[in-house]
Amino acid sequence: MQEVLALALQSMQNDMQRLDRIGTNLANALTPGYQREVAAARPVASFASLVDAGPRAVADGGGPFRAPLTSLLVQTDTRPGSLRSTGQAFDVAIAGPGFFEVATPQGPAYTRQGDFRLDGQGRLVTALGHPVMGRGGEIYPGTAQPRIDAAGSFLPAEGASGPGAAVPLAQLRIVQPDGAARMAHAGDGLLRAEGTVSQVPDAEVQVRQGYLENSNVSSMQEMVHLVQTMRHFESMQKVALGYDEMTGQAIRKLGELS
Repeated sequence: MQEVLALALQSMQNDMQRLDRIGTNLANALTPGYQREVAAARPVASFASLVDAGPRAVADGGGPFRAPLTSLLVQTDTRPGSLRSTGQAFDVAIAGPGFFEVATPQGPAYTRQGDFRLDGQGRLVTALGHPVMGRGGEIYPGTAQPRIDAAGSFLPAEGASGPGAAVPLAQLRIVQPDGAARMAHAGDGLLRAEGTVSQVPDAEVQVRQGYLENSNVSSMQEMVHLVQTMRHFESMQKVALGYDEMTGQAIRKLGELS
């Protein structure tokens, strides 16, 4: 019976993790380019396999019973959000697949939050100052009013003439994860690739200048998940309290018989 209590407590811990993810999603409902996190239980063969894991844990470790580790699998919902017009020259949104690549002290990171600006060196950077990467390295637009086409290329100023008038100054590096690789939140609107990434072909790149992507969080949907998770937590709490009460009654009866 001790396994039942352990499973109830593990379920309550999972619910707490779900609540943490839901709270993060709700807090970022208005963050440009934010992609919601989804927490789901890892698949198991059967309920019996979870219960049987307890005695084996005792036999292997020689310690007290430990609940089987069924921690949640947290994934990023990569569905794009809607676009809204801002009219700002350095606001850029991706209408199709892919992520902007940025350079951080911890290595390459990725984002769909395109509210860029120029730093003191004239580089294109994120709101937190991380350089936005182009196909040839860091991007120096050279003007406060750049022109960015659908492929993410920075074009010379309007009305420029001469041999290089049609040559792009730089091009945004848009990437997407390969195969089973996935993106995991790293904080500050950035994601890390758990696997390899590849450059999105020009024909599939859809960049919109003067737009920002809204978060793909639905506040109503998150509130529904919040209520469901709280109800489930309360149910598991009643199971744990019921088990505790039953154990207490059993101890009292044994004491009366002795």
